Amino acid sequence: MSTDTTDTTDTTGKHAPDRAEETGETGAGWWATNSRALLKLALPLILTNFAYVALTTVDIVMLGRLGALEIAAAGLALALFNQLRTTGTGLVTGVSNLVAEARVRADRERIGALLFAGFFWATVCGVLFCAALLLIGPLLVLLGQDPAVVDKAGEFLMVLAPGMLPCLWFQTLRHFTTGLKRPGPLLAITLVSVGVTIALNHALIHGEFGLPAFGFVGVAIATVTVFLLSFLAFVVVILRDAVLRSYLLSPAARRWNGDAVRSVWRLGLPISGTYASEAGFFSVLTLVIGSLGADALAAQTVLNQIVYIVFMISAGLSHAASIHISEADGRDDYATARRTGLLGTAWGVIATLAVAALYLAIPEPIVSLFISAEHAGNADIVALTVTGLMIAALMQVFDATQNIGNGILRGVGDTAGPFRISLIGYWLIGLPAGYLLGVTADGGVEGVWIGQTIGLAVTAALLLAAFLRRVGRLHRETSGAPDPQPEP
Repeated sequence: MSTDTTDTTDTTGKHAPDRAEETGETGAGWWATNSRALLKLALPLILTNFAYVALTTVDIVMLGRLGALEIAAAGLALALFNQLRTTGTGLVTGVSNLVAEARVRADRERIGALLFAGFFWATVCGVLFCAALLLIGPLLVLLGQDPAVVDKAGEFLMVLAPGMLPCLWFQTLRHFTTGLKRPGPLLAITLVSVGVTIALNHALIHGEFGLPAFGFVGVAIATVTVFLLSFLAFVVVILRDAVLRSYLLSPAARRWNGDAVRSVWRLGLPISGTYASEAGFFSVLTLVIGSLGADALAAQTVLNQIVYIVFMISAGLSHAASIHISEADGRDDYATARRTGLLGTAWGVIATLAVAALYLAIPEPIVSLFISAEHAGNADIVALTVTGLMIAALMQVFDATQNIGNGILRGVGDTAGPFRISLIGYWLIGLPAGYLLGVTADGGVEGVWIGQTIGLAVTAALLLAAFLRRVGRLHRETSGAPDPQPEP
């Protein structure tokens, strides 16, 4: 499947300049032109993200029909899986930025070597994380989780854990194609995966088409199956794309290249640390909420999934802005890098404010999509989640801003800064605030959510300030000019 509309490489393999570079547009013209360019790359990424998160959303919706214990146990299992999946994804995320830089230089051999390096690190992470998920049960009980919930979560993880490998391999191909500005195949594959997930969940939970009824564990079986099928489908699609196939089948993509492996590690390790810090922050708060009872944990599971869907908008904008800034960085054009960072942040705020209005207008119908109030014992969970959605209306604005902040800093080569900032915002401010407001002050799950919002707000402010400082310094170093100023 070809996606020529998103490629900016001319027939000679050299980078074709963006329209704004050719016309020298400034002011409102620059913002309009570059908004179109940014959204052109971001839109397929956002749609793919939506389709990808639909996989876990289908799982949560199915589990929400089974009862509070099932959704709490699966929520705990998925939180742990996603913690490690996010960490592994962070390690290969830098592949897209490194590929983008190599593409600008028309270095085809380097691109193939980076693909190999991405697969190497994805495999290492997949094996280690699978083992960790299978052994974590006793630790969860020591951390105050309900033994009944932990036992059921262990059943789920026993099946889900091996899915880490194809999941991370898929992410490697995703970042490889994004770096080449050819992310189109992702959307088609993920949309098909959603349909397969729905069918498999229904068949494996209830026993259809001659299959046994696996009940709760059927969701995990379906998820792992879809991870594997999605990866294989992505390989097939790439092999049918002339441009992408040439990289996948190149000799450089099949042999060890120490420099490429080290480059992915150096760039990816702090990204992985940042992602792990963020995911760990949410996971630890989930454990804190789990100590408040199964109903609180079930409400947290549903709320996390709702917020996670919206988070996919900022994730697409973050990655698109990062790629555009990496290209500007390769040209030493830090005035453009600065404006692109602010542009991506502005679009993230606009999008999340629009969704926040929806939360405030119809909270109950939104929550009811995930868990039925008619199910015995679910009424309290629905009420808790509706309250959380009111808090999330503000929280997700800060969440989007900090996510885009990570991406735009990565675009100018700073991956260690976001990690240090995450330690301050999440762990030194957000986590203590959540514990104090939720547990010490007896604010319950609502107090934890407010503390989480405070941590995200501080992180977002620090990341944006760090980005502006860095592009200002790079601009001075390369041109000797004063710091770039915003366009009027």
